[in-house]
Amino acid sequence: MLSEQILNNHSEFLGTLRHRFLDESRVEALAKFSQIGFPTKKDEEYKYTSLKEITEKDYNFFPKEGHNITKEQLDELHLGEENFDWITFVNGKLRKELSNISIENAEFLSFNYALNDENHKEVFDKYFNTIAAKDLAFTNLNQAYCKHGFFLKVPKNVVIEKPIHVFYISQNQEENTFYNTRNLLIVEEGAKVEIIESHHNFDSSFVFTNSVTEIFTHPNGKADWHKLQNDSDTSYLVDSTFAKQEKDSLTTVNTFSFGGKLVRNNLDFIQNGSNINSFMNGITIIGKDQLVDHHTAVHHNQPNCESYQNYKGIFSGKSHGVFNGKVFVDKLAQKTNAYQQNNNVLLTEGAKIDTKPQLEIFADDVKCSHGCTVGQLNKDALFYLRARGISKKEAQALLLFAFANDAMENIDIEPLKDKISKLLAEKLEVNMEF
Repeated sequence: MLSEQILNNHSEFLGTLRHRFLDESRVEALAKFSQIGFPTKKDEEYKYTSLKEITEKDYNFFPKEGHNITKEQLDELHLGEENFDWITFVNGKLRKELSNISIENAEFLSFNYALNDENHKEVFDKYFNTIAAKDLAFTNLNQAYCKHGFFLKVPKNVVIEKPIHVFYISQNQEENTFYNTRNLLIVEEGAKVEIIESHHNFDSSFVFTNSVTEIFTHPNGKADWHKLQNDSDTSYLVDSTFAKQEKDSLTTVNTFSFGGKLVRNNLDFIQNGSNINSFMNGITIIGKDQLVDHHTAVHHNQPNCESYQNYKGIFSGKSHGVFNGKVFVDKLAQKTNAYQQNNNVLLTEGAKIDTKPQLEIFADDVKCSHGCTVGQLNKDALFYLRARGISKKEAQALLLFAFANDAMENIDIEPLKDKISKLLAEKLEVNMEF
C-alpha cells in the first residue's frame, strides 16, 4: 500500500538531502499526512473521485537517472516554439543540455538547488509553503517529499518576453514511479512572465505525480501559467496550485486536459488587495475510462476585484468529468465582480459529469453569477452543416471547437493555441485545419 511506503521511505529520503533546514517541517508534514490519510469518496471534496487505483499500487520513490532522450522524442513535445525558452527535467533532474535558458535579470534555479542554498533561505522562509493549504493530504505529502521542480523569481519591473515551457519527463523506469514536484514562482512589482507546464511519461509502467505550485504576484505584476495535460494512459496527476495576488495584479491559470488516466486539479486563488483580476479557464476533452476532476476556489478579500472562471468539458467513451468551483466573497469585498461557468457536452451514453458551482457571498454590493450546463450537440446545427456537404465527424468537430473556443480567448501564445486546436481535432479523430 502506498501509505505504508510513504512512511517507510521517508527516513531514507531525508538521508539523500544535502542541506536539511526544512527537515523538521518535513517530519511535521509527514505526521499530518499520516493523521489525515488519503482522501476517500466519504470526503466531501472527493465524493465523485476514487483514488484507489492510485493508492493501491506500489511505487519507486527514488527514480533512476534517465538515459538520453532522442531528438525525435523532444521534437514531438515542442509546440514549434523557436522563440521560447524551455526547461527540461528528466526523472526529476534538471537537464541543462536539453534546455534552452536565456532568462536574464531573473533568478532561475532547480527547486532542489534553491532548497539547499543558504543564500535562498530567507526567500524560502518568506514564501515557501505560506499559501499551500496545511490541512490537505497531498500538500502535506508534497512538503514531506518535495525535491523536484523549479524556483523562479522575476525582479521588479522585469518583463520576460519569451514564454517558458517546462517539461517534466519520466523515462527508463522499470517500476511504477512516484514524483513530488514543487514549483515556486515570485513575480515582483511590475514584472511579467508566462509559463507552460507539461508532464510526459515515456514508459509502460505507471507514474504518479503529486505537484504543488505556489505563485506570488506583487502589485502591478502579471503571471500567466498554462497547464497542458496530455500525458499517457499510464500516468496519474494530482496538481495543486495556489496563487496569491497583491493590488492591481493579474494572474491567469489555464488548464487544458486531454491525456492522463486520472487527473485532479486543485486551484486556489487568494486576492490580497484591491483592483485584482484573476482568470481561470479550462478545456477538458477525454474518452475511454479517463477521469479529470477540477476543483477551484477564489477568495475575494478586498473591494473592487474581479474573477473569471470558464471551464468547458467534452466527454466520450466511459470518461468521467468533475467540476466543483467555489467563490468566496468577504464582507469587506464590496464591488466584487465574479463570473463562474461550467459547460459540458456528453458524446456517449457511458460518459458522465458531476458539476457543482458554488457562491458564498457576505458583501451586499457585488455582481456574482454562476451556472452550469450538461447536454449534447445541437441536432439542428449538426443537420445544417451536414446538409452542406460536411461529414458528420467534421461537423461535430466544428461545433465542438466553437463550443470550446471562448475558453482559449485569453491565450496570446499562438503556438500554444495551435497545439490545443490540433489536440482537439486529434481527440475527435478528425483531420482538420482549424
